[in-house]
Amino acid sequence: MKALTRTDFNFEGQKSVYHGKVRDVYNINDDLMVMVATDRISAFDVILPKGIPFKGQVLNQIAAKFLDATSDICPNWKLATPDPMVTVGLKCEGFRVEMIIRSILTGSAWREYKNGCRELCGVKLPDGMKENERFPEPIITPTTKADEGHDMNISREEIIAQGIVSEEDYNVMEDYTRKLFARGQMIAEKQGLILVDTKYEFGKRDGKVYLIDEIHTPDSSRYFYAEGYERNLQEGKPQRQLSKEFVRQWLIEHDFMNEPGQTMPEITDEYAESVSERYIELFEHITGEKFEKAGDSDDIAQRIEQNVSNYLKTRK
Repeated sequence: MKALTRTDFNFEGQKSVYHGKVRDVYNINDDLMVMVATDRISAFDVILPKGIPFKGQVLNQIAAKFLDATSDICPNWKLATPDPMVTVGLKCEGFRVEMIIRSILTGSAWREYKNGCRELCGVKLPDGMKENERFPEPIITPTTKADEGHDMNISREEIIAQGIVSEEDYNVMEDYTRKLFARGQMIAEKQGLILVDTKYEFGKRDGKVYLIDEIHTPDSSRYFYAEGYERNLQEGKPQRQLSKEFVRQWLIEHDFMNEPGQTMPEITDEYAESVSERYIELFEHITGEKFEKAGDSDDIAQRIEQNVSNYLKTRK
């Protein structure tokens, strides 16, 4: 099984390229962005040493579907998906924060709560909550956006006071975040899922705030199965979930959380293939559609280069 873990394209009009944790973003004439969803996978802010076949296609196609399904709520950057692993869109000036919204106490928020934390990013948390219990209403817990290393929790007040985002723009982002999340929850419910938490990124172009990057993918979001949620909550059992959390749990079980002195466990071909199957399962559950694997091209990069180049010619 082939996986695309690195790209090195040189498209017509290309000004620069940014290699992120899992995406490679090409700047075309300071006007368009070509975002390639590679098969790299990251957890605990480190890229795992082996790619996951079809992961990039899964993420790109879920994001494209939900960008289209929410375009009536707020403008977004997407123009086209010329390849199953690529989205081309408008270049925006990204804000240096990520908007995280949570409806249930789980993951890192639960880990902090369990250790006595009762305030997260300036949001007060009620006493006596259990793991995986719903908040009275969804809470927004922003983080700074780090180019390397860990993103840091930050409050709305700190973001505005430090001038990271103006109060006017932050209010727009906050409004969009709540409305996008409500739409995502509604779509998930139809699939028998609960959208537990997610992150959104926003940018600005010509004075207008746009939704950028991915949306409602298993890398940026956590989903629980609705069936059995209440029973598992009452019995204190783990929730069945659709997210990248299963990779984090596997790493934790192998004594790796990217802390000093820890060694990354070996990622075997068999494990990479099992993760690939989980991502395809995620796609089918989240979208309600059958996953169609992109042609078994011997050279994925060559296919992408051809498809993107052909699209860019149509933009002239």
